[in-house]
Amino acid sequence: MSLGDDTGRTRTRLPEGSGDPYGGARRNGRSSSRSLVTVVGVVVLLIAAIAFANRGGGDSDGEEGADSPKAAATAPSGEKPVSAGAAGIPAGFAHDRQGAESAAANYAVALVSADILKPARRAEIVRQVFVADKQASLEVRFDTAYSKEFLSSIGLDENGNAAPGDTYVSRTMPIGTKVTSYSDADATVDVWCSGVFGTAGEKTTNPVTSDWFTMTLQLRWADGDWKVDSFAQKDGPAPVPGDDKASTAEEMAKAVQEYGGFTYAR
Repeated sequence: MSLGDDTGRTRTRLPEGSGDPYGGARRNGRSSSRSLVTVVGVVVLLIAAIAFANRGGGDSDGEEGADSPKAAATAPSGEKPVSAGAAGIPAGFAHDRQGAESAAANYAVALVSADILKPARRAEIVRQVFVADKQASLEVRFDTAYSKEFLSSIGLDENGNAAPGDTYVSRTMPIGTKVTSYSDADATVDVWCSGVFGTAGEKTTNPVTSDWFTMTLQLRWADGDWKVDSFAQKDGPAPVPGDDKASTAEEMAKAVQEYGGFTYAR
């Protein structure tokens, strides 16, 4: 649905067997002492390397000048986590490249949510996500796109609610982000997403399905936070569909009610 236009874990396997893990014949006491000193030295070096890696590599400042950095897994940055803002949307993003990525990911979730279809919630989302000078025009644009006729075509009433017994689903899951341009004043971020949308109901003609899309968000630093100046959406990249068995409408509705969403931050 559009408006138109790891932390990774490394697991090390220790050598198996009951013999000397370092191999070789039995050593005398002096050799064992030297070996112990060597092992301790290696452990100290490993601890130092792990501590350095957990600081984020220490080289982010050197790479931030590039417009198209290499793909990198989300890693802790040491910055204060974002806080809950108005309309349940995170706020208080760091004034740096990673803060822009976090803002873009969270705003993508909000802009393709079920709440955006509800007039009352839509106004709150627009005020939280967009820069002040674009809010009025965008409210009109959203209201036009998500008209009563459009909502009816997907099985919702004029308030964006599904029929009694049905559950409308629209969830967005950012897969990754890419900063294509950055300065202290503005940034452009692509957010690759997967999502599920449709109506979970026994008689629905608009069943819940999945899609893949990329949102490009133009961000501006305004009022002490990153805000959206404009955005666009395009299809893909999409993988080959798997052989997953489709869940029943009841299972899908239950999952939406039981599983909350995420706040995306580095």
